[in-house]
Amino acid sequence: MLNRSYTRALMFSLLALAFVGAGCHKKVTPPPPAPAPAPTPPPARPTVTLQASSTSIQQGQSATLTWSSTNATSLTLSPSVGTVAPEGTTSVTPNDTTTYTITATGPGGSADSSVTINVAAPPPPPAPAPPPQPSLQDLFNRDVRDAYFDFDKADIRADAKDALAQTATFLKAHPEAKVIVEGHCDERGSTEYNLALGDRRANAAKNYLVSLGVPADQLDTISYGKERPFCSVSNEECWQQNRRAHFVLKQ
Repeated sequence: MLNRSYTRALMFSLLALAFVGAGCHKKVTPPPPAPAPAPTPPPARPTVTLQASSTSIQQGQSATLTWSSTNATSLTLSPSVGTVAPEGTTSVTPNDTTTYTITATGPGGSADSSVTINVAAPPPPPAPAPPPQPSLQDLFNRDVRDAYFDFDKADIRADAKDALAQTATFLKAHPEAKVIVEGHCDERGSTEYNLALGDRRANAAKNYLVSLGVPADQLDTISYGKERPFCSVSNEECWQQNRRAHFVLKQ
């Protein structure tokens, strides 16, 4: 009877210990998961600017390009320039209107900037100055011809008619020209005689011009006789030069 009671008490004690042990065991919470690593930010995108000292130039002139950049590992300037530093300047002389573009490249991508330089053709050279216009005196000296006479005569010779016709053409084209018709003689004969002969020669030339249409009020006459010779040698060749109706433009 004692053994049975002992056995029952022992079992009861074991059950009690098991119950107490089960009640005292605590549940362990697992640790939280480790946080995910922060994402790596993307590399910064490059930036670049390009400017010109002048965007309008004449052909043959130069302009200065200036640029700067950020976040770029290489820069190319076109046309014709090529690889350049991250910032700097260069001089260009385009022949025609040209757009320059700089491209910046880096880990974050690429960017570009452009500027246009307008090139104007050089102005045409100034027109040559017109040749100076001949003065009335220049035209008079070129176009007016004296009339020559035979010894001791005041008749209009054939060659004198041709000379006076040319003179008449000038005088009619230039009515503003007022002319003195001088009568001259060679050295032979008296002063008085030659003054009268010179007067006849001057008036003969004037009258012939008037007959060709030259207004009479455009012409005055004077005789110098033998007092103002054109040639001073005493021979026929020289005397012929002195027998004339000579024309002088009034100033």
